[in-house]
Amino acid sequence: MDIKTATAIRRLRLVSAPEAVSFIVLLVCSVLKRTTDFNAVPVMGAIHGVLFVLYVLFWADAWNRTKWSPGTAALYFVLSVLPTGGFFAERKLRREAEDAVIAARARKEGVVNV
Repeated sequence: MDIKTATAIRRLRLVSAPEAVSFIVLLVCSVLKRTTDFNAVPVMGAIHGVLFVLYVLFWADAWNRTKWSPGTAALYFVLSVLPTGGFFAERKLRREAEDAVIAARARKEGVVNV
């Protein structure tokens, strides 16, 4: 895995958890708006919108660089629209990056010929 691919995955990982948190907070704010006088939906909506757009941009870049299968790319996109999906995406991306580092080290040391 080259440095640009690793960077694309890292960016997607870094934005996935905050995007999930902002989605959950936005849902809570929506409920509070309907049940109380508290209305933070415009602010949280904007924050979540920016994070979601970043997630989609970083997802597209990572898909382009990693050459994921359509199923894998679709999984990461679906995880972005589920309230807690970003946490699962971050965990899966972290494992993928760690596996790539282990494979690169093994190739460098001549343990495997991949």
